[in-house]
Parts: sequence; structure tokens; C-alpha cells
Amino acid sequence: MAILKIARMGHPVLTRRADEIDDPFAPEIRRLLADMLDTLADADGTGLAAPQVHAAKRLVLFRIGGGRAGDEPGDDTVPLTVLFNPVVEPLGDEMEPGWEACLSLPGMMGEVPRYTQIRYSGLDINGENLTRMASGFHARVVQHECDHLDGILYPIRMTDISRFGFADEMRALARAEAAQKARAAQEDGTEQEDEKINETADV
Repeated sequence: MAILKIARMGHPVLTRRADEIDDPFAPEIRRLLADMLDTLADADGTGLAAPQVHAAKRLVLFRIGGGRAGDEPGDDTVPLTVLFNPVVEPLGDEMEPGWEACLSLPGMMGEVPRYTQIRYSGLDINGENLTRMASGFHARVVQHECDHLDGILYPIRMTDISRFGFADEMRALARAEAAQKARAAQEDGTEQEDEKINETADV
């Protein structure tokens, strides 16, 4: 097992469609999986896709701890999940913007619209079929990671490039906007829920 080098934006492996995995138990695939698990743990990340470690294979892994799960139904903690050849299906047309970051774009952050409800499926770590519904941050993480398998980095999904920049600046912007909304709600005499700044997938 080893900690692998992360491919950064601009590397060709991040812009091509990854190849299907014919045999999840092939020795080279199990070696790749073990190394990806080590790499994710070392980065203390939420998720990782094989192209990010210079392997153009349709493999992702992710986990969502209690600090990142939301309050919506179905938006709970998610144990470490391995998916070979994942498929993502939006459940409806509703989308919501949210802040995302990525190990392949170190130090950067952007606001990305994502489907709020999805169904995803694939083969799990044991080679068995896995299907789940996801919403909120869980759905965002899965969409972010699976985009890597189609050569898509999150800035491509953005609709307003002014919402993309260095992470510390974007966090400051998000906090200022949340405070402004809270003040406006207080003046209107309505309650305003705290706005969570979620960074997805890789950090």
C-alpha cells in the first residue's frame, strides 16, 4: 500500500472518460483500491476518484462524517463507500448551489449547482450491487466524485465564475453573505437558519 500523488487540474488524466472496470478483484485493481484508501486517509478527505491518482478507471470512494452531514431527511453520515463503475441518476430537476473544493484544485473553492436528490448504484468493495438514494451533501459528494470519471472538474459545472476563488476568500464571502441574510431576516422578524459552508468530496 502507498500514498499516491494527486493529479492537479491541467493533467490530461482529469479530462478524459475513465475506463470501465471489468474485474473488481483483479490484483492491479485491488492494489489501486488499497492505495486510494491510504491516500484518502492521508489527505483526511471526504472522497477520491481513481483519475485523481493518475488511474483512468471508474472507481470512487467517499465517506461523510457527522460534522458534514446535513439536517435534511436522508442527509446522514455515510460510512466509507467504495463504488466500481458507478451510475448516478437525478431524481427530479431541483438543483441547489453549494460550495465545493477538490484535492485536484488545491487551495481553491467554488459554488456549484447540483441535483438535490439522486439515486446511485455500482459494485461495492465486495463486488456486490449497491443502490442508494441520496440528498443534500451526500448527493453533492457523489456527483462531484463521479464527475471525475467523466473528465469533469467542478469549475465546469459552475454558472457564475465570480463565485470561484481561493478557499479562504470564498469562505469569508460565504460567512459575510450568511451574516447579511441573518440580519435581513431579523429585521423582517423572521427566523433565519444558520447557513452551513460545506466543502465537498475531496477536502
